[in-house]
Amino acid sequence: MELRPIAALLVLCPMLHAARPNFVVIMADDLGYADIGCFGNKTTKTPNLDALAAGGLRFTDFHSNGAVCSPTRAALMTGRYQQRSGIAGVVTAARHREVGLPLEETTFAERLGGAGYATAIFGKWHLGYAKEFNPVRQGFGEFRGYVSGNVDFFSHIDQEGYEDWWKGDALHPEEGYTTHLITKHAVRFIGENKDKPFCLYLPYEPPHYPYQGPGDKAIRAKGDKKGKGERKDIATAYREMVEEMDKGLGEILAALRENGLQQNTLVFFCSDNGANSNGSNGALKGHKGQIWEGGHRVPAIAYWPGRIEAGTRTDATALTMDLYPTMLDAAGMEKDPSLDGISLLPLLAENRPLPGRTVFWDIGKGSAARRGPWKFILSGENEQLFDLSKDIGEENPVENPAIQQELKQALDAWKASWADIPQKS
Repeated sequence: MELRPIAALLVLCPMLHAARPNFVVIMADDLGYADIGCFGNKTTKTPNLDALAAGGLRFTDFHSNGAVCSPTRAALMTGRYQQRSGIAGVVTAARHREVGLPLEETTFAERLGGAGYATAIFGKWHLGYAKEFNPVRQGFGEFRGYVSGNVDFFSHIDQEGYEDWWKGDALHPEEGYTTHLITKHAVRFIGENKDKPFCLYLPYEPPHYPYQGPGDKAIRAKGDKKGKGERKDIATAYREMVEEMDKGLGEILAALRENGLQQNTLVFFCSDNGANSNGSNGALKGHKGQIWEGGHRVPAIAYWPGRIEAGTRTDATALTMDLYPTMLDAAGMEKDPSLDGISLLPLLAENRPLPGRTVFWDIGKGSAARRGPWKFILSGENEQLFDLSKDIGEENPVENPAIQQELKQALDAWKASWADIPQKS
């Protein structure tokens, strides 16, 4: 029997819904390239992250857009280089309480939410302290967490002594260890939204300071900028923090399985920048805040049973800003031509190579352009070119005037494209 147009649409709606995947984006804070087991760490136990990698795709050449917190998060939200939204540096608790990600920017939460996705963020925002910049004003239907760069894991006091735990755009104190609270709300959200598509962003706090394991106590009080009683055995606390985050990931994956959502959910894990001196960036040179690979090459894993081949790895160069267009592509939505990122879906689902491109970093103290294995670094008047395929540790600059000139010109043109945009940090 031939269906009338409306009847045909009703029949097709469940099929269309089933084709729209869920997204869970998990971002660690200051986690180094070699801080977890599946990236070579031998002392920190991360069985759930290791299982995620064993069941999905491990990126060996994934990069944060910035070498510090706020810039990378701005690039993730907008799918564009962070300089285009004026967030070139850290939005600090001490000096930037009235600035944030401009509301005229279109976030991935706004695009997906406008297409019928339930959206939520649980954890760290760091893109504006004032209520006008709150995540619920930027496309997220629900927010539980903190807006600053870090909080006491127990008292949820920021580094300037302010209370900083929110429900939407209102302060809402909640007892518990930050990592546990993020996980709890994530599991709840998954259960509550199992019958409709959702996008869940989980920016965890570990292993950013203050260094507090789940068995510790609060060290900051309201109005206190310094805090008292922080642990001296930082290496042990650091390990405990990462391992507790890994346990949380296990609970989230279990919630997806128990609600029958695993086959229709893309899970992506990464870090916002490289580790500081308390973590491990493996063979990479440098650390958080630097233009060297240790500042911005980070661990990353994509997991989507039935769509991503299990136990695979890729050497493709990808950046945080690529997640926005990837989610749009996977959801069958049109890409905004203003995005700088590219969709990773052909790589994830079909193992197709990514198109060649030149990508850039600028962290104030240095800038870089990368094309294929070539990385050009400009720091003051000092120019260096590295072949990362032969020198991942950036120890031996090479001479190739033609490539160096091409990358320098590309870097200059990129900087010129945002030179007139005031940077808020």
